[in-house]
Amino acid sequence: MIDEKKTQEKAVETMTVWADANQRVLSQMVEFSTAAAKESVRLYGELQQSAIEALREPQNVFKLFEVQMQAWTRSAERLQTSAEQAGKGIQETCTGVASKMKDVYSKN
Repeated sequence: MIDEKKTQEKAVETMTVWADANQRVLSQMVEFSTAAAKESVRLYGELQQSAIEALREPQNVFKLFEVQMQAWTRSAERLQTSAEQAGKGIQETCTGVASKMKDVYSKN
């Protein structure tokens, strides 16, 4: 009877750990998705603005290309930073889960 109760307690504790981990990972993914969406809108605005400026001064076609490539580069750098932050958060969550699971199953 005592073993059954301990098994049930460990099962509940395990589910709690995994539910918390899932919530944290999902939160990181939502934050990254939000950052990616914001970045897409920002990039689109920069590209539109540079295209409008090029229409005003057609001789600056090469300048337009340069400005747009710079916008793409900055956008990619910002997305990379967001992805790295999300990855770090997910990695920390997984490390925490491993530690908590060791604690759960090392208890007698």
